[in-house]
Amino acid sequence: MSVYPGFRGWINQNMQQRPKADSGRYGSVESNSVSEKDTNLKPWYDEPGENTAMEPGDVRSKALYAVDTKYFDVNEMGRQSKLWHAEKKKHPWHIPPAKFKVETKNGICHMNIEFKVGLIPPGAYEMLTNPRNITFFSADENLRQRLENKATKVLKKDGPMQITDVRKSLRWKFLLFSGTTPIHLIIDENHQNLTAKFTKKKNTMKYMKIFEGCWKLEPLFVDSERLCNQREPKSQEEYKRCSRGKGRIGSTVTMELIFQPSSLLNLPPVSWIIRRIIIKTTKILIEDLRQFAIMMHKM
Repeated sequence: MSVYPGFRGWINQNMQQRPKADSGRYGSVESNSVSEKDTNLKPWYDEPGENTAMEPGDVRSKALYAVDTKYFDVNEMGRQSKLWHAEKKKHPWHIPPAKFKVETKNGICHMNIEFKVGLIPPGAYEMLTNPRNITFFSADENLRQRLENKATKVLKKDGPMQITDVRKSLRWKFLLFSGTTPIHLIIDENHQNLTAKFTKKKNTMKYMKIFEGCWKLEPLFVDSERLCNQREPKSQEEYKRCSRGKGRIGSTVTMELIFQPSSLLNLPPVSWIIRRIIIKTTKILIEDLRQFAIMMHKM
C-alpha cells in the first residue's frame, strides 16, 4: 500500500464528519481588505449548523487537497509514494529527532523548531494545513484528537496566495492539570513556496497578548549520498537526473512560534506555567506529526 492512496483514505473517511462550530512580526497577516465579500470563493468549510449535511458548501463537494494542485505535481507525489514504499526495507530511512531552541526575553517566548519527515513537501504541507480532522494528532480514549479543527474559511485567494481563517481546539495536560483551549488564527499561505505565516485573530485568544509564527518546507534529498556520488543536488530536477529518478524526497520543516501571555497572566509563577504548557504541548504535537509519517511508511 502506498503512502498517498492511504492518505486519501484517511481524508475520505473524515470527509463524512463535519466539524462542530464552536498584528505581528511577520507583517499584516490580517487586514481590513481581507473579507469574504472580497471574493466569490465559498468557504472551504462552512460554519456548520443544523441540517447542514447537504448544504452547498458541504466539505464533501470541496477539493481533496488543501494545497492548490496548480502548484505541485500530483503524479510526482504518487511516484514518490511508490519509491518510499519500495525502499522501506532495503534502504530504511531513520527520521532524526526534532530540534527545538527556546529563548525568553522581556516576557516574550521564541520557539525555533526543525524536523524532518519522509513525505514530499506538498504532502508534508498538507499535514500542517488540511482542515479535515485526519488523525495526525494522537487521540485519547474517547477518540478526540489533541489538536482538532473546528472551522476553516478561505477569506481571500490570489494565485498561490491564500488567506485562511482557522479555528482549532487544543487539549493539553501538565502535571495534575488538563484543559481545552480555543485557538483562532489568520494564516497567510503560499502554496507555491510552501510557506505560511500566522497570527491570532484580533479580539480573540485574549489569554495571549502575542501569538504568531511561520513555517516553511524544503525538499530533503534522502538518497543523494547513495545515488548522486555524495554530491548534494541544488534542485529537485538535478536530484532526479543524478539519481536517475530513483531518489526519494522528504521534507525539512522549519517553524517559529512567538508568544506572550496577556498582561494579567504574564507574571510569575503563572507566566512560567503557561510557557511550560505551551512549550511541552508544542513538542508533543510535533512528535505526533513525526510518528504519523513514520506509521504511514510501515503500512
